[in-house]
Amino acid sequence: MFLTIKLHIATQLNLNLHANKISTCTNYNTKIRSKPICNPNSLILKVKDHIPTMHAVHSSSRPVKSSLIEPDGGALVDLVVPESKRASKALEAESLPKVNLTQIDLEWVHVISEGWANPLRGFMREDEYLQSLHFNSLRMKDGSLVNMSLPIVLAIDEETKGRIGSSSNVGLVGPNGGLVGILRSIEIYKHNKEERIARTWGTTAPGLPYVEEVITPAGNWLIGGELEVLTPIKYNDGLDNYRLSPQQLRNEFDRRQADAVFAFQLRNPVHNGHALLMNDTRKRLLEMGYKNPILLLHPLGGFTKVDDVPLDVRMEQHSKVLEDGVLDPETTIVAIFPSPMHYAGPTEVQWHAKARINAGANFYIVGRDPAGMSHPTEKRDLYDPDHGKKVLSIAPGLEKLNILPFRVAAYDTVEKKMEFFDPSRSQDFLFISGTKMRAFARSGENPPDGFMCPGGWNVLVKYYESLQAEEPSKQRAVLST
Repeated sequence: MFLTIKLHIATQLNLNLHANKISTCTNYNTKIRSKPICNPNSLILKVKDHIPTMHAVHSSSRPVKSSLIEPDGGALVDLVVPESKRASKALEAESLPKVNLTQIDLEWVHVISEGWANPLRGFMREDEYLQSLHFNSLRMKDGSLVNMSLPIVLAIDEETKGRIGSSSNVGLVGPNGGLVGILRSIEIYKHNKEERIARTWGTTAPGLPYVEEVITPAGNWLIGGELEVLTPIKYNDGLDNYRLSPQQLRNEFDRRQADAVFAFQLRNPVHNGHALLMNDTRKRLLEMGYKNPILLLHPLGGFTKVDDVPLDVRMEQHSKVLEDGVLDPETTIVAIFPSPMHYAGPTEVQWHAKARINAGANFYIVGRDPAGMSHPTEKRDLYDPDHGKKVLSIAPGLEKLNILPFRVAAYDTVEKKMEFFDPSRSQDFLFISGTKMRAFARSGENPPDGFMCPGGWNVLVKYYESLQAEEPSKQRAVLST
């Protein structure tokens, strides 16, 4: 999958711009560091402390509100127990049958509890699961649809099911052994893994990362119910300050008096092609008449596959991008999206877009082959690279989200920088894949000047150097064993 090329923003059908304008460390591919490699406050301070003085963008004296798009299903859910009730809820949870959570289960608890999956109020019961699995949406009581393309479910095994018995509530225990919350009015139903995998990924080929990590070892039953979380989910990895909830983001957009919010989801380092895309999007929004469009740079922070760059490295790299002025800190908010990654292509990209609606973004940027990956057993892309952007333009429940068209970007060997691809001089453009970028970093070879800011590139080189330094010690350990 090319990281540096064919960056698009899909065309939204029935778009009416004028009408709309008024924990534990989550990096599974590296050992947990005792000390984060980036300052957890540096990026937040850069983003929040450089706020320009805003002029009124409407003739009305009423303060500008950036919450231009309502959360799915109405008000945002907040499933964290009020502090005054936590002690009694913890005692109740202790008395209930227990369900043990994996690290990825905990990430989903985090997602649900803050309203990213609004209006979902817990792990899915069977009717919600089937709607999500077969229709990629949920029907509300008023007959409207909200997008819900990924099943958000909790698996249990036979032994846990027997221990629960006839209890209608269960306590949830985190990976570290502490109580996390309560699941109420539960429903237990069969976990048909093959159906779930086939419907979500469109294949049952071996080697799908999320399937191997989460679904294959999971139990044969699913348990759904309404969630209560005893305390806000924290990971204590030095990055919790970046994990802003949908409500916190909406508050920040309001504070900055944004009149448009455009979100960019990524799970890779930011190179200058990404920056070109984001900066040009802001320029286009200004040309449409918006006065203060704000960028939500929103890297994915949950489970990722083993060869992806770890979250802490990505966050340090993003910080350098801001320090080097590639993106403007005054008009950019960097925050972590806590969802695990499925690599389910057009199915998953709907989830990524839907979640940003709940955070208040009313524009969404989508690139080539979003949420895709190479086929696990064949030498080809698992999904059509253009299907993600096409699906976003027609997906039920995403009609209110603006998705704009965009152009291809690549490295211009004449101008020595990332530029929009010009077919009339195609021989001047170089397409650098993510694999090639990682090969450069591993070998210590520099990419072409203008591909990535020097500070950000140095972060990647140091990361891959650290991996190479670990290899001899791992080999010695194996030999001694």
